[in-house]
Amino acid sequence: MDLGLGYEKIHACPNDCTLYWSEMAGKDSCPKSSCSRWKSETDKGKVPAKVMRYFPLIPKLRRMYMSSKISKDMRWHDECRHDDGILKHSADGQAWKEFNVRYPEFSNDARSVRLGLASDGFNPYRLMNMTYSIWPIILIPYNLSPWLCMKPSSFILSMIIPGKEGPGNNIDIYMCPLIHELKLLWKGVNAFDSYASVNFKLQAALMWTINDFPAYAMLSAWSTKGYNAFPECNFSTPSTRVGNKICYIGHRKWLPRDHPFRFQSSLFDGTEEYGSAPSPMAGSDVLREQQTLEHEYGKIQKSCKRRKRQSISDIDVNDPKILWTKRSIFFDLPYWEHNILRHNLDVMHIEKNVCDNLLGTLMNMDGKSKDDEFARMFFENRNVKPHFWLQRHSDNEFIMPLAPYCMTGVGKESFLHVLASIKFPDGYSSNLSRCVNLKNKKLMNLKSHDNHILMQDILPIALKSSQAFTVIDLVDDLSSFFKSLCAKEIDPNYLDALESKIIDVLCQMEIEFLPPFFTIMVHLLIHLVKEVKLRGPVHYRLMYLVHLKTFLRNRAQPEGYIAEGYILEETITFCSRYLEGVETLFNRPRRNDDDK
Repeated sequence: MDLGLGYEKIHACPNDCTLYWSEMAGKDSCPKSSCSRWKSETDKGKVPAKVMRYFPLIPKLRRMYMSSKISKDMRWHDECRHDDGILKHSADGQAWKEFNVRYPEFSNDARSVRLGLASDGFNPYRLMNMTYSIWPIILIPYNLSPWLCMKPSSFILSMIIPGKEGPGNNIDIYMCPLIHELKLLWKGVNAFDSYASVNFKLQAALMWTINDFPAYAMLSAWSTKGYNAFPECNFSTPSTRVGNKICYIGHRKWLPRDHPFRFQSSLFDGTEEYGSAPSPMAGSDVLREQQTLEHEYGKIQKSCKRRKRQSISDIDVNDPKILWTKRSIFFDLPYWEHNILRHNLDVMHIEKNVCDNLLGTLMNMDGKSKDDEFARMFFENRNVKPHFWLQRHSDNEFIMPLAPYCMTGVGKESFLHVLASIKFPDGYSSNLSRCVNLKNKKLMNLKSHDNHILMQDILPIALKSSQAFTVIDLVDDLSSFFKSLCAKEIDPNYLDALESKIIDVLCQMEIEFLPPFFTIMVHLLIHLVKEVKLRGPVHYRLMYLVHLKTFLRNRAQPEGYIAEGYILEETITFCSRYLEGVETLFNRPRRNDDDK
């Protein structure tokens, strides 16, 4: 029996121009950059310049249905899920249901596989000051029950992309084998269902991607930098330049038309707001705009000559070529343009960035505070909020008064003492005291999960010991928002109220904080509730588990050891599940001759 427990080594151009795969498999050099396929050639053989590990998808899915237990589990979303109107699974979301309506032939078979694609790069050498990147592509089968779906043992490793740098927009070159298999799986491939003991046509579809914001740009082909950093808001993203920073203020657009905040200009940036919330672009519109782009894959050699800086006034902000960087390879899938929401925002990274932003601002930490003279001058030039204005100290010197929300020295000490002395149950959190530096009055080396615990449980309580009284209620509301958003079960009737709550919180934060506080990560909060409506609970899209560092045992050849470690664990997992099904079969009571 072929279990498909293996992977292919596919050579790639070191400049990310092409993949030596399919019709290019026999070539020895890149047709674009003329770069050699080989790093060295010796009597023992040729050493490739770059190698991607690719794990074929079709054999993996066929193998899943070879186990009667897994085959039964893959039907859970259709045969065992109780649809009571509460969001408990991705199948309860609007996107899943609309996909079923559009493609009934696909959805009528409970064995049809729904996949999510997650990607996040990491440096296998940690803090050894070596530039290197490994980008795993992982597929998540959403057919499974909540207690199996997000277990690492259920994930499907698709490929490992190595390199001195991340693949960037050239990631589409490496995605070609996967997209090819996904197109075959959309048409259907022959497979055997051991649970029903029948042959059937196995189909699969990619529903969405899960990634942090930099990877969002790589996979969606939208530039997530500058004034229009988020494709859902596209050219109506609320943003303005303050000094050398782009600040994403203007959340009053999402308020009701008659809300008093819209007309209270002195509380905000000195202007009244009459605009409306931007509408997201449909997939067909995105595809139409991307079709006009011509993108050359590969690393472009940078010219030694300095380019002349283009004036902002010379840029046509409505030109799609400004922000679309390429035609995304996902649009090769026949159903992709009709997916309601193709790319997910990762709540884990957003929560971490918002928490870091809050801590750096409230504690006024050097390098992390969002306060500067340009932000103070922004309000002074608009003749609002005089308590933030620069104060003249002498003829040529100005001082910045401490913002009302900033902690003083005593407040910092009290706040940090609370964090250093707090105790958690085993397995609930890491030891936060290791991140507290009482001598320098700083917080250092917070991990993503540390930020998660701080944001949802600790920060509102610890702030009461500090002197940041003006924003305690706001932080409490923000903490409550994250806690409600990350619940395992969500009543969809509550989501409209939750969305109104975060809009109101962001507007009140615009009243209290300086514009540089509002980075793109803070703005993204306003879009998270909509994704819950479409995709179901947040924990099906968190990236805490989408890491392969645990398989790294030897850093001499990191991607090779990760691949072998993954294959070993996958083999053990499959065999244990397969044998469990066989044991159940043999333990069935036998019929006596009298029972015939």
